Amino acid sequence: MWLAVLVGATGCYLCKLAGLSVPQRVLDDPRTQRIAALLPIALLAALAATQTFITGQRLVLDPRAAALGVAAAAVLLRAPFLLVVGVAAATAALLRLLA
Repeated sequence: MWLAVLVGATGCYLCKLAGLSVPQRVLDDPRTQRIAALLPIALLAALAATQTFITGQRLVLDPRAAALGVAAAAVLLRAPFLLVVGVAAATAALLRLLA
């Protein structure tokens, strides 16, 4: 177990060191800056999709998918963040109660 922890910690350190070793000219490239700005959004979307549509090893459509749809609609209507979270949670809870 400790070997896995040490290997993981070493890998994280080497990834950070590799990031710090990138030349400044690469960091100043406009393409790099666009990718760096959009990468967190893509990773968050991927995380939300896997947490919404996957249970164990299966693809599922359950109240989480409906809650995500309601949250997306609330965002498109420019609702405040807490309202988006609230209506999504209420949708999931109501659908779970009815199912």
